[in-house]
Amino acid sequence: MTPAFSSWSDFFQMGGYAFYVWLAVSITLVALVCLIVHTLVQRQTLLKQIRQRESRERRIRAAKQQKHAAVSRKEAL
Repeated sequence: MTPAFSSWSDFFQMGGYAFYVWLAVSITLVALVCLIVHTLVQRQTLLKQIRQRESRERRIRAAKQQKHAAVSRKEAL
């Protein structure tokens, strides 16, 4: 089996199509990096929203319990 390119220079020149080949490679890599960054940012945003929702639900439950306890105390008197 023989290598496709005889030197690193030939490899980087890609048989005269280097501009198109490396442009396609770079665009693909940029798109993949953007997708990864977008996914990570979206994940952090989603986790933050979940924490906020859980905190709100805890506050609502606590307020309902306090209200129920106050009503129970009034009824006991």
